[in-house]
Amino acid sequence: MTVKRVHLLVIKSWVGPLVLTFCISLFLLLMQFLWKYIDDLVGKGLDLSVISELLLYALAGLVPMALPLSILLASLMAFGNLGEHYELISLKSAGISLPRIMSPLIILTFIISIGAFFFSNNVLPYTNLKMGALLFDVRNQRPEVSIKEGVFYNGVNGYSIKVGRKNKSNGELYNIMIYDHSSRMGNVNVTVADSGRMEVTKDKRYLVLLLYSGNTYTEIKEERRRGLKKTHPYRQDKFYEQKIILNLTGYGFKRTDENLFKHHYQMLNIKQLEYADDSLKKLFTVYKNQFSKNLLRTNLFRKEIKNDTNIVHSYDTLSSTLNFDSVFNALSVENKTRAIDQALNYARTTKSYISSTKNDFVHKQKWINRHEIEWHRKFTLAFACFILFFIGAPLGAIIRKGGLGMPVVISVLFFVLYYIISMTGEKYVKSCVMPAWVGMWLSSAILLPLGIFLTYKAATDSVILSIDSYVDAVRKIFTSKKKNK
Repeated sequence: MTVKRVHLLVIKSWVGPLVLTFCISLFLLLMQFLWKYIDDLVGKGLDLSVISELLLYALAGLVPMALPLSILLASLMAFGNLGEHYELISLKSAGISLPRIMSPLIILTFIISIGAFFFSNNVLPYTNLKMGALLFDVRNQRPEVSIKEGVFYNGVNGYSIKVGRKNKSNGELYNIMIYDHSSRMGNVNVTVADSGRMEVTKDKRYLVLLLYSGNTYTEIKEERRRGLKKTHPYRQDKFYEQKIILNLTGYGFKRTDENLFKHHYQMLNIKQLEYADDSLKKLFTVYKNQFSKNLLRTNLFRKEIKNDTNIVHSYDTLSSTLNFDSVFNALSVENKTRAIDQALNYARTTKSYISSTKNDFVHKQKWINRHEIEWHRKFTLAFACFILFFIGAPLGAIIRKGGLGMPVVISVLFFVLYYIISMTGEKYVKSCVMPAWVGMWLSSAILLPLGIFLTYKAATDSVILSIDSYVDAVRKIFTSKKKNK
């Protein structure tokens, strides 16, 4: 068997599982997406084209998570099948080493990694923009579904609606409170009902509220007369059943201008992220310098120095030429007390100013970190595909089990490990605990030595998953200790 046929055999055994596992991973992740946003999609009368478009954008956004998992699983399955059918042993006995068997797949994985980089840099920002705008429009469609329990909903012009509890099985609403602001005179008309229903007419122009067992309180406008106290008269109407029709003109499905979302960090490519990050850092530096100047001008030098450019220089000059202790000791007791009180007031004011500014600093730094996270994510996706291949391929050659049994279990374990480390590092970066390049590359730095170790062990035919080998090693350690004693 020539080397070309060997390479062709390996490629065929790898490409099939890759396509299969990639489709399965996308399907499972898409089900998770639908489960997450099911409340925003169901019962809103959306066209099939809108739902299909949203799912298409969602699929594109799930590729960065599905691709590394599918490469890991396909590598495990392919080399596990080759090892299970003794094809790897036959190739090695013919003088073909494992790195040479893996060489065509290494090239293919490298090409896929480059494609993943261009996908995350060019395609993913576009799909994120489209999906973000479309999901925003979907969430604002059909206000009767958007009303949440215990929260006032102000989506209908002129009305504020609150529902205490919702029965999702039959659509019943309980503890309903409606404020009518259509007259623009404040809370002069309030309707309270024990239960009710909400329905939208077929033409989607009106929202019909069917209320049961409630009261309507209407405040009567009182004439103003001098010398007379206001009595605040009102009228109460009790009802057993009442129908309120609200106009929903303008509530049809409309597309929001995508320019409102295009400056978000998830909608930017590498060049745009670099430009935005540089601009944010410059503004942050200006903000910090302005804070230092304000701190010196308003608390340390209030009247003595008026030129902002000479504040720091003047402070250094005064601190080196003037002895503050001697000046303070020369004051009278009354002036000393006054100076101490004034200094305490300045200190409290400064502490309050610093505390309020600190939160603003943290918020600005977190926003910068999010841009840096997105910049590094473009590269970590491509590198993760490469690393997980070097974990899956040698591990499949070692365990020698194909199919969807053992490879799926091992792949899920390694991918969960990779995902947990990645999310932990990203969380630390968002919390300003570590730099972005450390947190985003943490998972790669941990898994890369593991991939090198597994590749070395598989190439040298080392047995690392045999329990007997570890038991023998521990037994030898204890035996040597007894001999030494």
